Amino acid sequence: MPDRSTRSADIILSDGSTARVRQMRPDDGPAVVALHSRFSERTRYLRYFSPYPRISPRELEYFVNVDHHDREAFVVELGDRLIAIGRYDRLGAGAADAEVAFVVEDAHQGRGLGSVLLEYLAAAAREEGISRFVAEVLPINNTMLRVFSDAGYSVAREYADGVVHLTFPIAPTPESLAVQWQRERRAEAASIARLLSPRAVAVYGASSRGAGVGAALLRHLRSGGYAGHIVPVHPTASTVDGLRAYPSLTGAPGGIDLAVVAVPAEGVPDVVADCAAAGVHGLVVVSAGFAEAGPDGAEAQAQLLRTVRGQGMRLVGPNCLGIANTGVRLNATLAPRLPRAGRVGFFSQSAALGTALMAEADRRGLGLSSFVSAGNRADVSGNDLLQYWRDDTGTDVVLLYLETFGNPRKFARIARELARHKPVVAVASAVRPPALEAVAPGPDARGVSALFAHSGVIRVDTVAELFDVGLLLADQPLPAGRRIGLVTNAAALGALAEATAPAFALEFAPGYPHDVGPMADTATIRSAVSGALADPRVDALVVAYAPALAEEGDATGALAEAIQAEAAGSDKPVLAVSPYDPAWASQECGPGAVPNYPAVEEAVRALGRAAAYAAWRREPTGTAPELPDVDPGPARLIVAELAASAVSPLGDLGEADELLGCYGIEVVPSRACAGPAEAVAAVAAEVGFPVAMKVARSPWRHRIDLGAVRLDLADADDVVRAYDELQRLFGTGVEVTVQHMVAPGVACVVEAAEDPAFGPVVGFGIGGVASDLIGDRAWRPVPLTDRDAATLVRAPRAAPLLTGYRGAASVDLDALADLVLRVGRMADEHPQLHRLELNPVLARPDGLSVLHVNLQIGTPAARPDTGPRRR
Repeated sequence: MPDRSTRSADIILSDGSTARVRQMRPDDGPAVVALHSRFSERTRYLRYFSPYPRISPRELEYFVNVDHHDREAFVVELGDRLIAIGRYDRLGAGAADAEVAFVVEDAHQGRGLGSVLLEYLAAAAREEGISRFVAEVLPINNTMLRVFSDAGYSVAREYADGVVHLTFPIAPTPESLAVQWQRERRAEAASIARLLSPRAVAVYGASSRGAGVGAALLRHLRSGGYAGHIVPVHPTASTVDGLRAYPSLTGAPGGIDLAVVAVPAEGVPDVVADCAAAGVHGLVVVSAGFAEAGPDGAEAQAQLLRTVRGQGMRLVGPNCLGIANTGVRLNATLAPRLPRAGRVGFFSQSAALGTALMAEADRRGLGLSSFVSAGNRADVSGNDLLQYWRDDTGTDVVLLYLETFGNPRKFARIARELARHKPVVAVASAVRPPALEAVAPGPDARGVSALFAHSGVIRVDTVAELFDVGLLLADQPLPAGRRIGLVTNAAALGALAEATAPAFALEFAPGYPHDVGPMADTATIRSAVSGALADPRVDALVVAYAPALAEEGDATGALAEAIQAEAAGSDKPVLAVSPYDPAWASQECGPGAVPNYPAVEEAVRALGRAAAYAAWRREPTGTAPELPDVDPGPARLIVAELAASAVSPLGDLGEADELLGCYGIEVVPSRACAGPAEAVAAVAAEVGFPVAMKVARSPWRHRIDLGAVRLDLADADDVVRAYDELQRLFGTGVEVTVQHMVAPGVACVVEAAEDPAFGPVVGFGIGGVASDLIGDRAWRPVPLTDRDAATLVRAPRAAPLLTGYRGAASVDLDALADLVLRVGRMADEHPQLHRLELNPVLARPDGLSVLHVNLQIGTPAARPDTGPRRR
């Protein structure tokens, strides 16, 4: 049965405000009548083809009582009012067609509600076995006709009897998903734009004495130079910090978009109510005492979120540092000073680290366009900011400090799109606050690895490296390749760079490192830099300078100016290394500025990250290829039967082989046996000599090193002898499997797993105990493109074993990539598939053989980011 409990959610409308869409309830009758009374005559006529002045009690009873199967209805709720209704009615028992219709209150038309209702109705109808919608629309109803035509479905039109008849299949298509995601991006970006560029800001919690968090926020807003109107809200004071104060925002001048809240947690609900009455768009709640404080705080946070969204507002926080936008000089944060204005967008989940991060950005000369600290991330998240930064003309680079992932699958999708245009650098904290993990669990290490590898995000390990890479990307062009040059006056710096480069897949161009000697003057170094930049074999340049004396500040300053002059206008990135750093900090920052690093290893590491990202951007995006011999229909039946079985979470081997066969994956037949006679009979009747015999139980399965496998058994005597040997090692009556011998190859492992937060991911690695011990698996989320599969099978550290390591023949990598694609499609199409392991897969120059399948089926897993838009 479909899970109908998932058919309600908070949504963002096209103007950036929020609302709630939910299923119709029988007790909605009065609200439906009230909504109907607010319709204009034109709206009633366009919806009902008649004036329809009132709803009769009989019609209302029918209207609000739906079975959620043949008849479904959704309402959009804003506060305590309904503002829109959409419904479908199946055209006959068991029919695959349903009539669809919706109507939106006049005051809320043009906010995308029709498109949202169509998405939810189509998703619900598909779950109930409906495959096509029909609609009747008056020709003058251009708005409704546009909703259907712009949805991305293939709509057939027919005009008859003064009405336009529309018919269209509702199965998701690439076009309908693209339309849905584009609407989502525009709506979420609009909501963030209103937060970061408010017309006026209200401050709650600023004391009249000038002490406390609220007073600090007010000071920072004023000292930062924000030009908009600032309104303190205070229960008793008439002025706060010299500004007119109001006891309630409803009595203040209108047009306030943003409220910054620093009152105790128990007072926040009253603030929310006041903001809602005043028409505020969003709140930044720096107050602590919510999810980070334990279960009671988590419940208070959940109630806060329900109230905020129910009133059409967005929420940053709670327990956050605040938000900033250098473009409008908005400093609504607890940081007393903003970094210089620049073109880097910065998202930090941590409030505790936020102030230190801002100070470090200022110290390093990293210019920010905007900054958001989401704290507990109850509502506004890194995903929202990625949507905003995608088209923000003031942002060229994005930096992320993440502790949890609200919707990792969505993160991968939108980050991948953004990273094709703008670099995204992220450090994912290895430790999540326990209280936040309970509220918003994140993907495990496997899921995080897959997420970043798939999306093109530059993953760094530390906050220091986040700034290292950010400075390079903000001020310098991307390298065209991985060949670097290094000009230095210290041989030791050159040696350190040579030792570091291979770890980041960099190689030195011929003739480099170029050591100009410790006595080289500025002119000599400048000439070497000019020559390196002109050398076509050099893709990027590092200039490493070690002053002989610490007091050589004047010489270092002159050198910094010379390097900056040579780098100006170059299409190659230039990085400087000056361990004593006496003069680089005085150089002008901004686009084209040469970033300076205190250690040559840090510069090379940052350059390696940038080069890998540039190579990713140069690669084609890939497509989802057609896979022959795939028949998902029978596969669904097999999965359903296995899921309904109560005997074991592991599928019967025969059924597992049959399931894989539906996806064109052939498994070498094997037979489980409990004794030598049974093994001999199985070989004679089914398998055929020569055979392999293996202990069937974990952890010994496939362990040749432990003696659990016998190969090349040529006759019955060999089978009996092998079984006796296995009994002596692993116990009397040990269960074994016999399998026909196949040609040898490189043992590989292909896996699919359901990450609890991320959804299905596919893994690939080289088989063997050593690989298992070091966790040498590469992961990618599904669905996979041909490029994803091709890079996945080359990603493990042991992958050179597949391409002729030490004189061995290269295996058929295309066959491995095809296998990965098939496993990925199977995982994508069956949420009941919790785990699949093909181990071993023997890869050879002429193809591959799958020898064993381990399958786990269970309750269908939730798939985030696969249905209608929701928060």
